[in-house]
Amino acid sequence: MILVVGGAFQGKYKFANEKLNIRDGWADGDDCQFSDIYRCRAIQHFHRYVKRAMESHYDLTDLAKNLREKNPDIAILTNELGSGVVPVDQFDRMYRDELGRVCEELAAEADEVYRVICGIGMIIKKPEES
Repeated sequence: MILVVGGAFQGKYKFANEKLNIRDGWADGDDCQFSDIYRCRAIQHFHRYVKRAMESHYDLTDLAKNLREKNPDIAILTNELGSGVVPVDQFDRMYRDELGRVCEELAAEADEVYRVICGIGMIIKKPEES
């Protein structure tokens, strides 16, 4: 599993295409089925997937462990939301917190984690040496 995080419009998708060589099999968190995450090669806009899941009362418990078991080669691209102003709206605060929790779990389960800024991917977590 690969997790790619970064701010909005920082080049995460281009980085995944070019540097990680992920060219097809994409799902989009804006409109994919919740189950698509278990069979796609990669998902962009994962933060929107989480928001939709919360709005639909879809259970995100153990998502990282389930992905590790069912789709261990997935690449997940998500915006960082926790570095800015605390949202006034209660749901938006819960969403920010839930996305942070899920991303922590994904990072723990991931083989690789990258942070992309201005199109440059910095490795946060490397694959373990065999």
